[in-house]
Amino acid sequence: MGVSNVTEFVLLGLDSNPQIRELLFVLFLVLYLLTLAGNLLILLVTSTDSHLDTPMYFLLRHLSFLDAFYSSVIVPKLLENLLSEWKTISFLGCFIQISLVIFSGAAEACLLSAMAYDRYQAVCHPLLYAATMNRKVCAELVGVSWTIGVSTSLVNTLLLAQQHFCGPNLIHSFACEVPPVLLLVCSDPYTSVTSILTTMVIIGLGSLVLLLGSYSWIIITALGVNSATGRNKIFSTCSSHFLVVTIFYGSGVSRYMTPASGSTLEQVLSLQYSVVTPLLNPLIYSLKNKDVKAALRRMLTRKSRLTF
Repeated sequence: MGVSNVTEFVLLGLDSNPQIRELLFVLFLVLYLLTLAGNLLILLVTSTDSHLDTPMYFLLRHLSFLDAFYSSVIVPKLLENLLSEWKTISFLGCFIQISLVIFSGAAEACLLSAMAYDRYQAVCHPLLYAATMNRKVCAELVGVSWTIGVSTSLVNTLLLAQQHFCGPNLIHSFACEVPPVLLLVCSDPYTSVTSILTTMVIIGLGSLVLLLGSYSWIIITALGVNSATGRNKIFSTCSSHFLVVTIFYGSGVSRYMTPASGSTLEQVLSLQYSVVTPLLNPLIYSLKNKDVKAALRRMLTRKSRLTF
């Protein structure tokens, strides 16, 4: 890391009177516990139910893990700061949080593209689906997603950490994220900004193109099906994933395309992206997906039989 006069940062996000902070603490604690419970339930159900031993649910397990992981990177520190008068985070701790945020976002973008590719193969090439989406291919798709996430995180975090921070050390956010931390750089941030923008273009636009391409072919295939039942089945199969993709990209673009200023809007967008979105994904897949709901019923039935 570069030489810096700053040894710690102060997180100023959500600073309010004690009564409101206590209410926010309870609210975010409940949301965090629901996020963990929902994603861990998806992990458990898709891992133990033989009916869900398919490529789609193999990829969903990794998505649920990433959502639980990302929420755990952000929310515990947020909860700690809501109860503390000294909302500080060490220089190292701040950059560790930044690296984990970048990893989670990049890996999830790639994983969502892999899930769209899976749906494309299932809908457009059903006879070849089992051979195309075999265990090796699924493992490779997940491996590539994780590798891109790790490498992207390392490159961008190390470049940002090489910058000179001479003060002030006040971050106008409740977490260490790239936009507000970049505002505190005293040296020329050209390298870091270029790296971050390149990452957003390659991974963000690249994965978005794959998503749009996959769903374009899915829609074309669905419209070519004569049976209304067949079309509805195709749209039903893909609707959960499409909704998750829309929320992920909608909240992500809104958050990172908004200029870093510490405004209330920026705080709300950041909360939506880091707290609400990881909670919505398991709800969407459990409420809109018939296979997952059936697996949950089977699991509850087994539990009740064991109890009695």
